[in-house]
Amino acid sequence: MPEGPEIRRMVDDIAKAVAGQRAEQVFFAFDRFKAYEALLSGRQVTGVEARGKAVLVFFSATNDDGPWCVYSHNQLYGKWQMGKPGQEPRTNRQLRFAILGQKKAARLYSASDIQLVRPENLGEISYLARLGPDPINQRVSPDDLFAVFKSKRFRGRSLGGLLLDQGFVAGIGNYLRSEILFEAGMAPAIRPRDLDDTGRKRLAASILTLIHRAYKLKGITNDPERAEALKKAGWAFSRRRHMVFNRDSEACHHCGTGIMKTVIASRRLYYCPICQGC
Repeated sequence: MPEGPEIRRMVDDIAKAVAGQRAEQVFFAFDRFKAYEALLSGRQVTGVEARGKAVLVFFSATNDDGPWCVYSHNQLYGKWQMGKPGQEPRTNRQLRFAILGQKKAARLYSASDIQLVRPENLGEISYLARLGPDPINQRVSPDDLFAVFKSKRFRGRSLGGLLLDQGFVAGIGNYLRSEILFEAGMAPAIRPRDLDDTGRKRLAASILTLIHRAYKLKGITNDPERAEALKKAGWAFSRRRHMVFNRDSEACHHCGTGIMKTVIASRRLYYCPICQGC
């Protein structure tokens, strides 16, 4: 499943294709939305936003009807593709939702979680209502994260599972979880309540740094200078991309110890037993 930085880059692509443009045609695959195709066609796409791992496409109001928003969540298999209005991509995926402009089109394939709501009712969508701070799409400060760390809801849970909870911090998925824990020098079993002020600052900094780094560098979480040096040394993208994730048994870039792999919350997690004190 794409993580927050990937969703945000995808939203950037959708916005570049159709934001500010007139939707010449809108398509929905689901019968419950068919009546809205004509209602939304001809309206301007006023904006495209990411919230956690969800995508929001906003349509303008008309003289007799207010604005609308199409909410979608890619889940495991959803995928957006940009292209030309009259030229569908070759794919075996099922088209679920499409916006066809004069020059560009944005098409969503395979996703099943699609809702049509008024913008003022977005808070009623359960996924959005439970999202925590969203560093890649909102202004989130270390103080905002400290408040979450101290919350009764989260402070007693181990970070290995907690970092995947979108109510804790939005946009973190499996690779970011491993990378954040390594950057912070923390074992997966550590709980927020175990941290002193220095530890909380280190965890907050790791979350903010790596989420923004992954967005800016298109999925790279490794130290940028190290990643560039490894590229010049001939390392493939998949090997130089991360510090620990997907590097089972390879040498830690910091101490040379073999990276370990485990499973927490039914998903694989990678760590350095020395750097993280495991």
